[in-house]
Amino acid sequence: MGCFTFIKVMMILFNLAIFLSGGTLLGVGIWVKVDGESFLKIFGTLSSSILQVVNVAYLLIVIGAILLVIGFLGCYGAQKESKCLLMMFFSVVLIIFIAEVAAAVVALVFTGLAETLLTGLVTPLLKEKYGVDEAFTQIWNVTMSEVHCCGLNNYTDFNNSYFYDTHHGYPGQCCDTQEPCNSTVAAEVAVQGCFKQILEEIRTNAGVAGGVAAGIAALEIAAMAVSMYLYCRLDEK
Repeated sequence: MGCFTFIKVMMILFNLAIFLSGGTLLGVGIWVKVDGESFLKIFGTLSSSILQVVNVAYLLIVIGAILLVIGFLGCYGAQKESKCLLMMFFSVVLIIFIAEVAAAVVALVFTGLAETLLTGLVTPLLKEKYGVDEAFTQIWNVTMSEVHCCGLNNYTDFNNSYFYDTHHGYPGQCCDTQEPCNSTVAAEVAVQGCFKQILEEIRTNAGVAGGVAAGIAALEIAAMAVSMYLYCRLDEK
């Protein structure tokens, strides 16, 4: 087997795996969207290490769709030896790689800005949905209990919320389960917000997170290099 054929076969198998992974994530995302409660009953404990500030269903659907596109372009492009599809594959991976680098730089340099943006996004959701939407409430209850945190920033995120107005107090996690959980007790206990707790956890495991990010970046660079190699070799055939 020649070098070109070997690399072509590896390209097909690698992108086939990406395609199947994308299909799996897309299916799980649709499942979460349609039947989130059963998903939480099975995987609820895993949310203790994740800040629930995004809609998990939509996130999985978007990631799954992107992986499906990448896997299809890479697999079918290599199989059919299509320069157009290989260039599209290279372009999509390059765009994702640049976006990841930009996101990493923003996360490192503008952590305070990220907190401000998340506060503006999540706090209104806590006020409107916590205690109303069962799935949303369950996600935050598990997160606050397992991570030992309260709200996004602190207990004041629940001020003037549906939960506060109907229960005349804060969730028990904001007072370290002390009852009743009013502003006096919450201020004395001073449970940290989930954003700060998650940041601490990320910093504690920065080495692992950095290794995973470096591994993903290396795979993306390798995928771009292989696709460009196949693209250039097609001119010689």
